[in-house]
Amino acid sequence: MIGLRRLFYLAVRSGGMGLNMPENRVVEDVRLPRHIGIIMDGNGRWAAKRGLPRTAGHKQGAKVVGDITRCCRDMGIQYLTLFAFSTENWSRPKSEVDGIMDLLREYLRETEKYQDENVRTCFIGERTLLAQDLQDRMKKVEEDSAGHTGLCLNIALNYGGRDEIIHATRQIAELVKSGAILSTDIDDDFVSSCLYTAGQPDPDLIIRPSGEQRLSNFMLWQAAYSELVFMDVLWPDFTPKRLKQALSLYADRSRRFGGL
Repeated sequence: MIGLRRLFYLAVRSGGMGLNMPENRVVEDVRLPRHIGIIMDGNGRWAAKRGLPRTAGHKQGAKVVGDITRCCRDMGIQYLTLFAFSTENWSRPKSEVDGIMDLLREYLRETEKYQDENVRTCFIGERTLLAQDLQDRMKKVEEDSAGHTGLCLNIALNYGGRDEIIHATRQIAELVKSGAILSTDIDDDFVSSCLYTAGQPDPDLIIRPSGEQRLSNFMLWQAAYSELVFMDVLWPDFTPKRLKQALSLYADRSRRFGGL
């Protein structure tokens, strides 16, 4: 159970987003989530509005990642999962996919410079389909940050919720086939232990900017009881203030997990 933590004062303005919040609201006792998931959506539309190529939107969106990660770290959030590239995104034009992969290379180079920020970086998804140099850089970033005790940042690359469940199911089938476990050993906790996020709490809050209102194959198993916040702002325009607005909405909700 997540307790109340008096960590910060949250002043929020409605900002024309239709959130029906007072113009200047202060929350003293904020029930912070342990784990936040964010579907980073809207890069292409942000670029199109400005007459720019879609890759420009992805580049601007990549800059937002650092601001939001540091904000979460400074507030005491324990886990942050960012949906960066889905298993379905390979169907996009090759030029766009190549541009995203180049941005990932640049991001990984920058990440290596910020090892003093106490952020542990993990990558979730099927990485074997990525270029070998990306796999090598990802592994190095994970190893270099493994001892950090602050925020754990999960970056979902070539990730899909259904694919993750299939991957876990195959592992479990092999364990049953080999006699390592019995079918009766399989329960919620065992399945969770076979997911990419094994050992981490499920996301308490999932945020999707861009105005779209769907999960798009993101953390389907883990999101069973997540609170969902959809915001009418494109990811490249997402700021720490917007994040705090989402946290304010989360703090107002009553989480019953199927009970009364």
